[in-house]
Amino acid sequence: MSASKEAICASTEKDLEKPHLGCFATRYFVTFMLFLGMANAYVMRTNMSVAIVAMVNHTAVNEGNEVFDDECGDRDIPVDNGQDGEFKWSSSLQGYILSSFFYGYVITQIPFGILAKKFGAMRFLGYGMLINSVFAFLVPVAAREGGVWGLCAVRFIQGLGEGPIVPCTHAMLAKWIPPNERSRMGAAVYAGAQFGTIISMPLSGLLAEYGFDGGWPSIFYVFGVVGTVWSIAFLFFVHEDPSSHPTIDEREKRYINDALWGADVIKSPPIPFKAIAKSLPFYAILLAHMGHNYGYETLMTELPTYMKQVLRFSLKSNGLLSSLPYLAMWLFSMFISVIADWMISSKRFSLTATRKLINSIGQYGPGLALIAASYTGCDRALTLAILTIGVGLNGGIYSGFKINHLDLTPRFAGFLMAITNCLANLAGLLAPIAAGNLINNNPTMGQWQIVFFIAAFVYIICGTFYNLFGSGERQFWDQPENDEQKPALGAADANSNQPTRAITAQQ
Repeated sequence: MSASKEAICASTEKDLEKPHLGCFATRYFVTFMLFLGMANAYVMRTNMSVAIVAMVNHTAVNEGNEVFDDECGDRDIPVDNGQDGEFKWSSSLQGYILSSFFYGYVITQIPFGILAKKFGAMRFLGYGMLINSVFAFLVPVAAREGGVWGLCAVRFIQGLGEGPIVPCTHAMLAKWIPPNERSRMGAAVYAGAQFGTIISMPLSGLLAEYGFDGGWPSIFYVFGVVGTVWSIAFLFFVHEDPSSHPTIDEREKRYINDALWGADVIKSPPIPFKAIAKSLPFYAILLAHMGHNYGYETLMTELPTYMKQVLRFSLKSNGLLSSLPYLAMWLFSMFISVIADWMISSKRFSLTATRKLINSIGQYGPGLALIAASYTGCDRALTLAILTIGVGLNGGIYSGFKINHLDLTPRFAGFLMAITNCLANLAGLLAPIAAGNLINNNPTMGQWQIVFFIAAFVYIICGTFYNLFGSGERQFWDQPENDEQKPALGAADANSNQPTRAITAQQ
């Protein structure tokens, strides 16, 4: 946490108008709380990936058949049979359990994007994560008393609660972060995803082995408490925007509002649906987001299983080693975000060129790494090193397409993120289902190679589409000067003969 906060506070913009408030600036605190919120969201999302390894009775599921890959002939690597759990769930059924969270998560994206635009984002985000955290306490009893369908129902509701996290976070970033700080602040917030994964995977592995109530249930109890505490703190201390914050320094409030809106009064016109539907830069972000989610969810949900079946790591070491790629991604995302902001502020690269170049690192890197890792299954150290580097490079997406919504449209960024995140997670929820069916009762390196190849080509194809059609320019349908001009009350008669300018996007 401290590393992220230091990175947030390390901004050194050359804007002379910027107030020198150090790390006490309110926007830094908001960014830090959003970072912790994103971390909590990914803890809730990833802990099931490790827990399910401990929950399943692998011996009973396979009825004596070998469930580990044995193609390398390495008898020095012991098969870990000591973690059999209490449930007899096949690999394909596990894939559906892992994906149940995402069904609830996906269907709430666009509704919350619209609601956040109309009513504000802060409360939807806080209360949604509170629901997610409270229902974590019900996961153990749902699995034991309700079986597969009871567990899927609770995970579905958790997904519903987590639905506001990304669109509402994006909407708040659009209101709090000036353009010349977006790469760093956006990367700092979304790096919470990796931080949460880094915390969740090793700690979940330790709790599964040494925790109370049979081990794996303690995973959901512990993280449920953490998420509940954060939700209450967020609702109490964070405010919707600088103008509504009661204690923000007036210099900082003026700096943020002037940077975002200039001398204009902040306007909130209707969402230009038609213009968005015709925007190629929007579709470039959409495809990049979908490609990233498919590849990322493949690794996030299936890497613990791969570590057990092919690389033969124990559950305790599994969680720790599975988190290494996400540690690399977190660190690289913070480093590359500083580079991206320098590229923009130095005027040596346009905003469009910066987003495309950094995003190429973020999507081609893991794609090529997955291809390489699919040929190194017998070498545990090399495989882990390649996956760590590849997933680490994936951190470039936060200064690439992930923050690009705010470039295109600061006022509608939350709604755009709701659409892309919804469809991206539809693609993402296919990942554990596809992997589960491909490796069901046949966890050979050949089958895992297919899983990795599919994810790699999705990364590369979608990254290429973004490079062809992406943009960093603010779109014409989000220019305040194109908004409908309403005459002042006292000047209504004088201006009665002047034509009224309508929003171009709504023509």
